[in-house]
Amino acid sequence: MTNSGKYAKTDPATLLILGASGDLASRLLMPGLGGLLTVQSERQVQLVGAGVETYSDSEWTDRVKTAMKTGDASGKAVDALVKGTKYFTADVTSADDLKKLIDACDNPPAIYFALPPAITAKACDALASLKLDGVRLALEKPFGTDEASAHKLNEKLATLVPEDHVFRVDHFLGTSGVLNILGTRFANRIIEPLLNNLHVARVDIVFDETLGLEGRARYYDHAGALIDMIQSHLLQVLAVVAMEPPAALDALDVRDLKALALRATQLWGGSPKTASRRARYTAGTIDGRKLPSYVDEQGVDPSNETETLAELAVEVQNNRWAGVPFMLRSGKGLGSGRHEIVFTFQPPAHVPEHIEGSDAPNRLRLDLKTLEMTLELDVNGPGDPYTIDHASLTASLNPGQLPAYGEVLAGVLEGDPMLAVRGDTAEECWRLVDPVVAAWHKGEVPLEEYPAGSDGPWASPLG
Repeated sequence: MTNSGKYAKTDPATLLILGASGDLASRLLMPGLGGLLTVQSERQVQLVGAGVETYSDSEWTDRVKTAMKTGDASGKAVDALVKGTKYFTADVTSADDLKKLIDACDNPPAIYFALPPAITAKACDALASLKLDGVRLALEKPFGTDEASAHKLNEKLATLVPEDHVFRVDHFLGTSGVLNILGTRFANRIIEPLLNNLHVARVDIVFDETLGLEGRARYYDHAGALIDMIQSHLLQVLAVVAMEPPAALDALDVRDLKALALRATQLWGGSPKTASRRARYTAGTIDGRKLPSYVDEQGVDPSNETETLAELAVEVQNNRWAGVPFMLRSGKGLGSGRHEIVFTFQPPAHVPEHIEGSDAPNRLRLDLKTLEMTLELDVNGPGDPYTIDHASLTASLNPGQLPAYGEVLAGVLEGDPMLAVRGDTAEECWRLVDPVVAAWHKGEVPLEEYPAGSDGPWASPLG
């Protein structure tokens, strides 16, 4: 362990997964860990799993091996992890069982709660009676169900470990696309000075999916697009997009500046009725694949009026961004999968007479899926030099070596919370969304419909 309180890559570490038999652990966590160990083979990680299911040693080892193959993981660090992994059948809400699990760890563990929120809260209650020196806690979203419950959960966590030992995981913050925002903004003299209200007309943060419900009704039908995507992921992306330049890329500076940006954020116009829109998909076809209406999906209760497409307009009310609308949009069952951040610039202050042609605005696009940066400009067209055409300059961004969960787990194992959501910012996200949820429940914002495979009931922004 280093003098700063963080762990070096070469320090032995233990990851204790509560709920290790579930989908999150097998589909994302363990493959992400395998990807991390493949790239950083100097790491020594012990994996301990726990859950209500019963596995023999060979069954658990086979499960871990399968997850490693899913992540294309290989190498000496992966082999050592598979050889040394353990699994325990346990009640993760029992203090006695949790003590046995922690005692079975070779090092102070990073405990990952791959559990439903209600079970996570009970497990935290049980941890209150245990000694947790050096233990880190990693929790998946959602962090509470509203601002009040998020605050209550934060108070509970504060009694267990210090804030910098709490990792509220948002895997979006570990994706190469989001990490590339930092380099694009802060390492380019020709870009950063333009990202303010003197030059930017609007900012769009879009995460449109062609996928439908995909068997997630148990969670999604009670969350919807607003809570599943905007309340957590897209507001965190907004904080990275809108924050001021940090002195250093470390947890203290980055998380402080993200918090400042979110505290300055308000609903556009102050009204949840005019700042939000919602809709859900009906039957349609996407790339030859037939999708039923959302209300006919297995496990869906139509009376919940769950939206599958949400849009939220906000304003960051500070000197840099005041007056610029930030449009956050996410939906399922749409005709195209667009994952991008788009800065639309103000028109030129003056265009000389006799120059004709394109009046399309200049835009900077950061594509989070293809990892491309595109600058859209007006240039002289072919033939007549006084006629303007719209042109695009595109550059490929670095995809990075680690999968998103690999980046997240690296921070957890090293005790570096830079990519984790701090408690106060989790509450700020709920502060913005709670009045919208209340307005929707009152029917103050109509629930529109759109055929699966379309662009939605309103124009897809900047398509």
